[in-house]
Parts: sequence; C-alpha cells; structure tokens
Amino acid sequence: MADLSEVPLGDLMKELQRRLECTNKPKKHLILIGPPGCGKGTQSPIIKNEHCLCHLATGDMLRAAVAAQTKLGVEAKKAMEAGALVSDEIVVGLIKEALERPECSRGFILDGFPRTLEQARKLDNMLNSKGAGIDAVLDFDVPDSLLVERVTGRWIHPASGRSYHSRFAPPKVPGRDDVTGEPLVQRKDDNADTLKNRLKAFHAQTKPVIDYYRSKVVKLEAERAPEAVSKQIREALSKIKHLDD
Repeated sequence: MADLSEVPLGDLMKELQRRLECTNKPKKHLILIGPPGCGKGTQSPIIKNEHCLCHLATGDMLRAAVAAQTKLGVEAKKAMEAGALVSDEIVVGLIKEALERPECSRGFILDGFPRTLEQARKLDNMLNSKGAGIDAVLDFDVPDSLLVERVTGRWIHPASGRSYHSRFAPPKVPGRDDVTGEPLVQRKDDNADTLKNRLKAFHAQTKPVIDYYRSKVVKLEAERAPEAVSKQIREALSKIKHLDD
C-alpha cells in the first residue's frame, strides 16, 4: 500500500471527494473510432476525468502485459516473436481482466479496438457474458483532406511527448521545443503518402464496425475546435442510459 503520510491533506481530501463523486456517475462502456489525427488523444482524457472511466488503449495494454509476464502477456510475446499477429482472444482477454480493476468500476473508454467486425463480435460476446455491453461508439468524423494537413504538420519533442503543429500550434521558435529548446522531430509515418494509405485501410476496416454498432454510433463533427467537439460529446453522453442502470 502506498505511503500517504507525505501527501498534503488538501490533496487527500480532493481525491476523496473525487472518488465519492465517481460512485454516483452512471456506468459507461464507450468505443472511440477515428483515423490518425482525428482528435481522440485530445478528448480521451477529458471523457475519462468527467465520467470516471478507465482508458483502455490495447497497444499499451499488450506492452504492459508482456513486460509484466502475465499469462496473456506470455502468449502475446510468443505470437510476436513468431512474427504473428496477437490473437483477438488475447486482446479480449486483456479487456476482460481490466474490467476487474477498481479504476474500471464505472466503465471504460476503449481506444484502438475493435478494428474489425469479427473483433466487435468477440468483444460483445465477452461483455454480454458479464451482463454488460457497449453503450456508445463515438465516431470522430474528419475529412481526409484535413487529416493530411493535421498530421503532416505535426512535430514532436521526443523526450517529453509534447506535440506542436506548424500551422495550428507552432512552437515559439521554429523546430525547437518551447520548454527545453531541443530539436523537434516528425514521426516517420507523418507524411502524406503513408497517411493516405493508412486512411484507406482505416475506412475499409472500420466501416463494417460502424455499421455493426449503427444504433449506438454518435457521429462527431471532429474537424471543429476541441472545445466544440467536447461539447458534442457531453451532449451525447448525457443522453445515454447504461444497460445496468
């Protein structure tokens, strides 16, 4: 158990108040779907904090399971070392395990899964076995032309993860991090040709998933300013009644 003796009383009281408020939050199981540069990374922390949800990014979950050498992590490592894809069963198993964690007691935001129709069906089967289900699918809709502009203009400070954009959020000094002054870099896949191929694959894969969840899909005008997108999300989630409530 963590030693709380050095934590200021005010911080402890704030955390206690937050946890008490969370117990009254309706449960929500959400899926976020959107192409690279759509704004999911901006909105996820906001949704997580406002609704007391855990954020499940399947790529991060796999890496953590492999590092911790859990049963599923060992299976995933074997697949990766053999050059094979990690099975859907392993990923769904990781999500199932996450549901038992205290931070996921009010529900989750699922990011990066499901990507295919078969994955969506397996996810639903697992949730149904636990008496749960997906409450809403937030579809971050942005024109491809705008995504190309967003992504190709991104610059990253590798050490901290701080991101900039040559047009929308430029650094104070071109090519330099605002805090450290160190050089910024572009990711290898942040170029127009690579992005267009990724978008083509994204649309082909996710259309069946969106069709599958059609009655639960909330299409967001995600090309708008972040504050406007947040407002759309709040309005949509305020209307959701969870299956368990």
